[in-house]
Amino acid sequence: MSLLQVKNLVVEFPHRRGTLRAIDGISFDIAPGEILGVVGESGAGKSLTGAAIIGLLEPPGRIASGEVLLEGQKINGLPAHQMRHIRGRRIGAIFQDPLTSLNPLYTIGRQLTETILAHLPVDAAEARRRAIALLEDTGIPAAAERIDHYPHQFSGGMRQRVVIALALAAEPQLIVADEPTTALDVSIQAQIIQLLKRLCRERGAAVMLITHDMGVIAETCDRVAVMYAGRIAEIGPVREVIHAPAHPYTRGLMAAIPDIGADRERLHQIDGAMPRLNAIPTGCAYHPRCPQAQDRCHRERPVLMAANATRAACWLNDDGTASAANATTSAKVSA
Repeated sequence: MSLLQVKNLVVEFPHRRGTLRAIDGISFDIAPGEILGVVGESGAGKSLTGAAIIGLLEPPGRIASGEVLLEGQKINGLPAHQMRHIRGRRIGAIFQDPLTSLNPLYTIGRQLTETILAHLPVDAAEARRRAIALLEDTGIPAAAERIDHYPHQFSGGMRQRVVIALALAAEPQLIVADEPTTALDVSIQAQIIQLLKRLCRERGAAVMLITHDMGVIAETCDRVAVMYAGRIAEIGPVREVIHAPAHPYTRGLMAAIPDIGADRERLHQIDGAMPRLNAIPTGCAYHPRCPQAQDRCHRERPVLMAANATRAACWLNDDGTASAANATTSAKVSA
């Protein structure tokens, strides 16, 4: 059974000239102990999807339709006090900049123990013991002494380890990690990646890893969802998506990755840019940039359909059975 299920999620922003649809009917699931990577260009909707799942959409953004289910329980639309209990206790969050997650006026120990005491039935002494153990688990040296230090006394990599410890403090079932390695140098990135993989394996937590770095995806994830213009372009096992991509956009992303073994002077690039929210093309949102676009791509929006070992929203993979499903899905999304 899936731990997290996202069904036909639509996120909109009311605007004086109309309503902007930022997430347009996406669906995916994550199993216990699985790491799902979410990748795409800036503006694809990756972080917005994570914010919608953990209930941290910035107003006036709102979930217009669809469901977010945690162990079968619908969590979108819950009152704020109920969502606060779920966030931290059942869902942990790791953000790109650790300084936005840590209060500079409080010691690391105070922030960890307050989180533990808020969500778990333990006393202050046990909370401190658990906080020290978490710091040790996440690779903080001399944790028993450093627990009483302030955030500014840690390096960037060490602060990110503290944020991971904070996300794990209440033993959540799901962790949403939004660009957790972007601000770190390469050697520290590798350590954080290994740490996430080990903690996921040992604790059985599911992880939604949001990033634009395909190298991080390849090293960390079991499956990957490629997003474009608020939609999922392709989803499947990470090895298949990387080595045998079925969507032209995914192929473009893969071709743009530098290859030290290739003898070429210029890197591949995808012509054009991500469309603005008020100018999403009809049909397939990628067709203005796609070298394989057909007339159908201009008119009809493709649904995710079987494409070898992955599923891709591209008419090039249509075996003739997708049209009816596409009509049904389009009607649901429009409604």
